[in-house]
This record gives sequence, C-alpha cells and structure tokens, in this order.
Amino acid sequence: MEENDLLAVRRQKLSQLLERQVSPFGGRFDVSGQIGKVRSSFVEGQIVRIAGRITAHRNMGKSQFLDLSDISGRLQIYVNLKGLSPEQAEIFGLLDLGDFLGVEGECFLTKSGEPTLRVKKYEVLSKTLRPLPDKWHGVADVEIRYRQRYLDLLANPESRDIFLKRSQIVQEIRRFLTEREYLEVETPMMQTIAGGAAAEPFKTHHNALNIDLFLRIAPELYLKRLLVGGFPKVFEINRNFRNEGVSRRHNPEFTMLEAYWAYADFELMADLIEEMICTVAEKVIGTLQIEHRDAEGNIRKKINLSRPWRRARYADLIREVDESWFARNREQKLARCRELGVQVDPNLEEYEITQQIFEKLIEEKSLDPLFVTHLPKELVPLAKQNVENPDLVDVYELVINGQEHAPGYSELNDPLIQRQRLLDQVGEEIQNLDEEFLLALEHGMPPAGGLGLGIDRLVMTLTGAESIRDVILFPHLKPK
Repeated sequence: MEENDLLAVRRQKLSQLLERQVSPFGGRFDVSGQIGKVRSSFVEGQIVRIAGRITAHRNMGKSQFLDLSDISGRLQIYVNLKGLSPEQAEIFGLLDLGDFLGVEGECFLTKSGEPTLRVKKYEVLSKTLRPLPDKWHGVADVEIRYRQRYLDLLANPESRDIFLKRSQIVQEIRRFLTEREYLEVETPMMQTIAGGAAAEPFKTHHNALNIDLFLRIAPELYLKRLLVGGFPKVFEINRNFRNEGVSRRHNPEFTMLEAYWAYADFELMADLIEEMICTVAEKVIGTLQIEHRDAEGNIRKKINLSRPWRRARYADLIREVDESWFARNREQKLARCRELGVQVDPNLEEYEITQQIFEKLIEEKSLDPLFVTHLPKELVPLAKQNVENPDLVDVYELVINGQEHAPGYSELNDPLIQRQRLLDQVGEEIQNLDEEFLLALEHGMPPAGGLGLGIDRLVMTLTGAESIRDVILFPHLKPK
C-alpha cells in the first residue's frame, strides 16, 4: 500500500474506535514494572501488568501472538480471540503495529520455552496514526535519524544501546566523584562575561536588567570562586555553548565535566581521570579493550585502556616527529611543515605552528590513552607555570582515539600573574576582562588541580560512535 493509503486506513480505524466509545489515547495504566524487568523476573503462574508498543504480530486465527516492547526489552503476549467478547474481539482487530497497549495476564512458557503473557484484560493506550519504520531495515537515512530521533530509537537497537550507555556513563561518573567526597554544584549558564576558555560565545539580552549576557563557554571561573569560598572538592556536569563550527567532533551545545580539588596538582588530576575512565569503562562497557566496528561488524580499530597510561612531555613528542624542530627558525619550521604534509597559515605565531604539528601528527594518530604534559604557557592561560621552566605550564592534555578528551591543570592562583595572562588573552578587548573573578582570586584561592572531560567525546570513544551527532539525542541541524 502507498503511504497515503496506510494513513487513511489508520485514521479509519481511529474513527471506528471512537464509534465504539473506546478512548484511542487512553490514560493511566498501572504496571508491574518495565517490560525488561518483568521478563527478567518471570515466574510461571504469576499475574502481571505491562504496557508498551506492539512491535510484532503473528496472526494464527483465533490465537494471536504479539510482542509488546519498551526501551528495556520485549515480552510476547498471547490473546485467545475465543476468550474475548465479540466487542473486545472487534476492538482487537483495529490494532496496528506501533499502537500502545496495556495488558494484564498470567505468565506461562510456550512449548518452545518462550516467556509469554496469557492476556486476560487489555486497554488501548494510544493509536498510532503513522506506520513505524521496518524493524528489519531500521532507519538508514542519516538525516531522518538525527531529525526524527524517536524513529531512530524505535528502529535501530544500536542507537538505543548508545544512549542507554551514555546515561549509564554519566551516572557512573557522578557516583565515582561523590564517593570521593566531591560536591556537585550548579553555576550560571548565562554570564556577563564569557570566560574560562577561548571560544566564540552565543549572545542574548536580559530585558529586565537591560544587560547583554552570554551562554557560558565554560564554568571554570565560577567553580574556582567556590574554591575561594572554602569548598575543597567540587564538580559540575554542565552544558556549554560555543558559536563555532559544526563537525564530526563538534556541536554548538555539548556536555562537559569540570572538577576541582584543593591542594592537588595536575598529576593527581591525571591519576583521577585515569581511574575514573577505567572504572566507567569496566562498569558500563565491561572491558578496557574497546573495539570500534563498521556497519558490517568488522573491527576498524581497537583502543586499549589498560593502565598505566603513557605520559610524555609536549616537547618530547614534537621531537619524536622532528628531532631538530626546536632548533629551526620560523621559516625552517614552515618549510618542514610542507615536507610533512601539514598545512599551516604562515601568519601563525611560532607556538601555533608547533601546535599544528602536534594536532596533525601526534594527537590525531594516538588511539590509546596519552597524557601530553608541560605545554607552552601561551596555549593554557589559566594554568600554573612550571617552576623549572617558566615558558611551560603544569598541565596535561589527555588524548584518546585521536582527539583531546580531558585537559587537567595545576590551577593558577596568583592573582597578579592571572591578571596579566587574561590581559594578554583579551588584548584590546579590555571590557572582556573578568574583574569579578580576579577580585575573588585576590581574596585567596588555595593551590588546586582541575580537570575537564568532554562527555560526548568519551561516549564516542567507549561506544564506537563515529560522529558526535550519534551520541547527542537531538543534535543541531540546518533547518529543512
């Protein structure tokens, strides 16, 4: 049948339900639990109530077998039409795949051992007016998967699994930190100054206060105020917003974890994030050997999360690419970039040219976890300078699966140096200097370690998703 014919048939069935005084969009229906839970605790002879979508229907005359499903699983139900009143049998005939049904019945096992519910009562809970995607073929169109995520979740078990795992990953991160006495806090998402990172913000206006506000690009400067206020361990799982490009690894709205630990340093934060990710992987994925597979199920790459993770200085990693790199002048570095196949804007600063080498030839090629430590101070304006070499800062960048997952710092708590660093960062845009943060810092912030973790990227790594859009339920898209 053509789609228009299918829609017409379903609307006709809707009218027939109404004619029979049946509410096609139901109401409250008390259940014994989610379908997966009922199935896992299945006991023959037990009376249970479940509700879900009809996802399969096997018509055997007077014997009708259907599958009811929700995100937790499916359970077969058995309806004997001879046991129904003529009116109930007619109503049953108006049901379609995709309709929501509530049933009460007795648990039994079929001859093949399939857990099944012998239906004694049923209620129509919602009539579906459009046919659902074929469960055997799923939703292959990427545009539909992202724009109509509900269809993707209904038809593609791989997508459901990713988002269930995402929820579990966040829960395990939260549990891991709270067990270690970190306090979960909330900081403003609308800020008068977009600080804590170098990024283009989204701008809005508050009418009552008549002020411009920015959606936060990072919560860092507010979380550090809490260290000043005496909170020794804080974290926030937050939404950040950056008005920048969209790509396989970037979405304008994304989720980050930030955590701060008074009296710690970047090395302790590296220990913390290493233990955290390994704990989450073992509890949610069940292994530290992460396999990424293609659509046919073939292994594309393997990531080994087994501890200990490698730690290497930024400069040493650059020397692994070119032993003489730091002895070269600017023009020689640009020429070497051309030889290595790295495209570089010739107007970049020297440290930015070096960073291009790092990103293209080290970061993008690192699958297993790698802590890159002691970066140039120009790259990280909020970190503490190294005592032995003031041109460097005590930080790490955690690289996994070819992309940065988590930076960690020994946090800069000297208000005078911090002011100068921020002045250097804002340049002539002096109005973007966060005086409130600097005022807090002048009241004294303890030495501390801090870290950030990109939740979306971590989910991509642990589940094998290839695009950030595959791990965000409703990614931003251009309007149709």
